[in-house]
Amino acid sequence: MVGNGAVRLSLTSLNMDTTCGALLSELEQIWTEIGETDAEKDDMLLELEMECLQVYRKKVDEANNTRALVRQSLAAKEAELAALVASLGEHGLQLQSDRNSTSLKGQLSLITPILEDLQSKKEERIKQFAEIRFEIEKISSEIIGESLKTNLVNIDMNDLSKRKLNEFQTQLRNIQKEKSERLHKVLEYVNEVHGLCSILGIDFGKIVDEVHPSLHDSGLEQSTNISDSTLEGLSQVIQRLKCEKNARRKKLRDIVESLVELWDLLDSPKEERKQFEKLSCIFLSPEKDLPCSGILSLETMKEAEDELERLTKMKAGRMKELVLKKRQELEEVCRQAHIEADISTAPEKLCALIDSGILDPCELLANIEVQIVKAKEELHVRKDIMDRLIKWQAACAEETWLEEYNQDDNRYSAGRGAHLNLKRAEKARVQAAKMPDLVENLMSRTLAWEQERSMPFLYDGVRLISLLEEYKFSRQQREEEKKRYRDHKKLQNLLLTEKEALYGSKPSPKRCNSLRKPNGYNGNGNGFMTPVARRISAGSATPELLTPRSYSGRHNGYFKEMRRLSTAPINYVAMSKEDTISSFTSISGSEPGSPPRG
Repeated sequence: MVGNGAVRLSLTSLNMDTTCGALLSELEQIWTEIGETDAEKDDMLLELEMECLQVYRKKVDEANNTRALVRQSLAAKEAELAALVASLGEHGLQLQSDRNSTSLKGQLSLITPILEDLQSKKEERIKQFAEIRFEIEKISSEIIGESLKTNLVNIDMNDLSKRKLNEFQTQLRNIQKEKSERLHKVLEYVNEVHGLCSILGIDFGKIVDEVHPSLHDSGLEQSTNISDSTLEGLSQVIQRLKCEKNARRKKLRDIVESLVELWDLLDSPKEERKQFEKLSCIFLSPEKDLPCSGILSLETMKEAEDELERLTKMKAGRMKELVLKKRQELEEVCRQAHIEADISTAPEKLCALIDSGILDPCELLANIEVQIVKAKEELHVRKDIMDRLIKWQAACAEETWLEEYNQDDNRYSAGRGAHLNLKRAEKARVQAAKMPDLVENLMSRTLAWEQERSMPFLYDGVRLISLLEEYKFSRQQREEEKKRYRDHKKLQNLLLTEKEALYGSKPSPKRCNSLRKPNGYNGNGNGFMTPVARRISAGSATPELLTPRSYSGRHNGYFKEMRRLSTAPINYVAMSKEDTISSFTSISGSEPGSPPRG
């Protein structure tokens, strides 16, 4: 570019020299024609040169001024650019310019678009800062419970960097999160207050208006207040309502419990109870909420109290009937436990006490209820032994059935149900074989129970150990009777053998059957009687199985009868032959033809 400019200057100088020379020659010719002198010519030439010099000087001055202005503008833009770069944090921006190779206007044309771009970015960054700072100030005011006084916010123009913008954005997110948590907490408190007010039958709007009006009706003009004072106020309201709820619930629970007791005592119809069925939800566990709206309202409490007062008055007029009914309940529990009820509350005594007015019927009723509780506790304590006792009674019943079944001559007949009886008899024999172990186990548990509680285990007023011991004795007696019967049977066979040896062979069964007597004996023509099978057991009867149910009311007399029936075995070896035959004759008329099967 420098070379081209020099060429242009040389050409311009050459042209100017040619033009000026021609003009100067023409001017000198004109001057000669005019007749100017050489001195005048020199003066005019000097004047002409001075005028040309002034024109050049003026142009140079104007060029210097223009260059100074351009340099000043470039410096100002560079300073502004540096300030924008520092403010926006655009330190990575570099201007690719060479001051020695680029003209001032070239430099100015390079920096101008960059400066305009940074100015636009600065305006956008200021707008972002203003919006974020305004939102932060607004939420902060909501948290502290104050209204934002002005929409203007202070912005530091010296630091509009991306880093600073990110800091404000993080601060905004944090404060927005805190606002969301506070709003959620406020709504949670408000819902809880609404639920408590619904249960207690209290005006919800009036309660929350005392804390802050925005909690009840927050429109577009007024957002929900989330300040610390609002949260604290809601917390205090909830605590107060919970205390009121617990107090009312306890009171209503006591009322309902009393109502249920009176309904049961008075046998109130379902129609009277139906209107108070919703109150049953107060018996739910404390963790669960009450589902019914207005369940703890003052109106509901008043209705329940009025019903309780009405039933209490009714109870006073039917006290005697209620006391006797409770006594029947006590007797039923004692019957289940097989214990004796307290005779001090016998029906006749209760009637006498109530009619005489000596004792308050309520005290008698409470006393009987205490006895019922004790009887139920006793029933629970005795349950293990009572369950085993029931099994023993069932086994005794099967044993008794087996005794009767074994005495039936037609038990092996092909009648209807015979196979079922055979199966039952087989099971009964297995069960009868387990009876000794069952009794021993029951006795050991009963003794342990008595030792643990230092008191006898009574069954319908009789000690269970005594019943079990007497059952064991009775069973032993039956086994001895069976053994004596088997011995008698063997002796019968021996005597029959001797008879055949003395008097001949045994008569045919057909002849014996034709000669059978109505009284159960058969004759052989010589005055000798053979036994006929009869449906009786040794001792003319099978002793009744001694169980708690068969024992009550007759254990002493029965026990003596058992001892009377236990006879000593006859010593047939020491008897003479005639005595033996006569004894056999007498035995044949009293002993059964077949032994019972145990």
